[in-house]
Amino acid sequence: MPKGTLALVLHAHLPFVRHPEHPSFLEEDWLFEAITECYLPLISILDRLVSDSVYCRLTLSISPTLAEMSNDPLLRSRYTHYLTQRMELAEKEAFRTRHDTTFHPLALMYRARYFKAYEQYETLCKQNLLSAFREFQNAGILEIITCPATHAFLPFVSNKEAKRAQLLLASQFCQKYFGKRARGLWLAECGYEPGLESLFKESGFDYFILDAHGMLFGTPRPIHGVFAPVRTPAGAVAFGRDMESSRQVWSSKVGYPGDPDYREFYRDLGYDGDYDYVRPYLHTDGVRRNLGFKYFRITGENDLGQRAPYNPDLALARVREHAANFIFNRVQQIEYLNQTLNRPPVVVSPYDAELFGHWWFEGPQFLDQVIRMSALNQNTFRLATLSEVLEEGTDLLNQQPAGSSWGAHGYHQVWLNERNQWLYRHQHWAEASMVELADRFPNAEGTLARMLNQAARELLLAESSDWAFLISQRTSATYAVRRFRDHIHRFKTLHDEILRQNFDSEELERLEARDNIFPDLDYRIFQKRKD
Repeated sequence: MPKGTLALVLHAHLPFVRHPEHPSFLEEDWLFEAITECYLPLISILDRLVSDSVYCRLTLSISPTLAEMSNDPLLRSRYTHYLTQRMELAEKEAFRTRHDTTFHPLALMYRARYFKAYEQYETLCKQNLLSAFREFQNAGILEIITCPATHAFLPFVSNKEAKRAQLLLASQFCQKYFGKRARGLWLAECGYEPGLESLFKESGFDYFILDAHGMLFGTPRPIHGVFAPVRTPAGAVAFGRDMESSRQVWSSKVGYPGDPDYREFYRDLGYDGDYDYVRPYLHTDGVRRNLGFKYFRITGENDLGQRAPYNPDLALARVREHAANFIFNRVQQIEYLNQTLNRPPVVVSPYDAELFGHWWFEGPQFLDQVIRMSALNQNTFRLATLSEVLEEGTDLLNQQPAGSSWGAHGYHQVWLNERNQWLYRHQHWAEASMVELADRFPNAEGTLARMLNQAARELLLAESSDWAFLISQRTSATYAVRRFRDHIHRFKTLHDEILRQNFDSEELERLEARDNIFPDLDYRIFQKRKD
């Protein structure tokens, strides 16, 4: 028997960004970049592992907002246009660099990548990423779990009904797109507070993932640390994040992604290129931005202008070294824990999926190597999904975990501070008002039901943790503020019209066409329950 278990968990999430009122929109590129650099490469990796008969088990959390965008006809067509533009620019880059022995091979690399992405998306996936992941699920190598519907930070959702709505929608989403109930829940930002576990079980989730200190500071203190799941008072099982394996992959300072031979994220043709040359590939505002063609490596701590050219062969060699180091560390860690704990440990290593390919260009290759090397070390540890760990039936410690998140300093200040605290008085008013509307109109039909459903959508979109995060980090903060205000304003307008029974059908149609997430949503999920 193996001496322990390694559970790799990826969380794929983006906030719902869709702007049909504009011919193109900057923030929609978040989705297009993630598909190209993260999700399609992950599908390719899993395809090759299956073809090579490599033992693989991976847990993948897919957020409902990401799934809804991936399935949206408008965004699908815009992504095809995005790839077409990139292929056109790649051809120009191959021609521009044709006499440059340093940069021409890199231009050819990007040309091959974009043409492959187009073929994979249009021909192999038929514009349907979710069906590709569903096939891996059905093949048994992938467990698909999910997160709250719009990635709401549940500790800051003000009432039980609004929290339940986030969870019920998430559960319904998995059944709809993947044909089965999701057993696991990735808490948005790993944000947890005592008592949530009763809602998890009520909504059909068997387990969830905590940051390490949420388990370590729980009551009682866990005798096996984070290396064994615990059973919470309501019966839902909690898995704790392993900090050692997380730090080795997450940290840009002491972890693998900061290696000097890896590609530099922040230097891009969109800023380096002649303006008239890159202008056709910028948005209508003409502001320079990332175009995805990055020709330099990290090199060191010198300024961006002093970066050395990227060398894919050096980077691939470093990937193999780092994957081998990761596996060596897991072997040592699991052997030590097995002796210390006198039982096989479970090492849970959760990461944002977008790290692999977007922020860390070589990340998908690293993941591929780690899985292949894991298959050669099954005498020491085995890869497993979190559901497989649960099915072993090991006795679990009963524990009440502590409030926690995986934000800076481990608690909630990233989502509640002097920059973003103003959001919550509006969000909490809307949450209370939505519950009141659902209770007041329990049997609405026709236009009234549509207005109630749209009010629920606007509230759900306002609850996204991404807005508070972006404001706190001062990253796309202007956009985040506008999105939050727009959704709250639309909710209040609908709320007032519903109470006055004064319906603006044309405006309702515009809102339904713009914020079209969760087309099967029933506002009654916000109703109070007798419990």
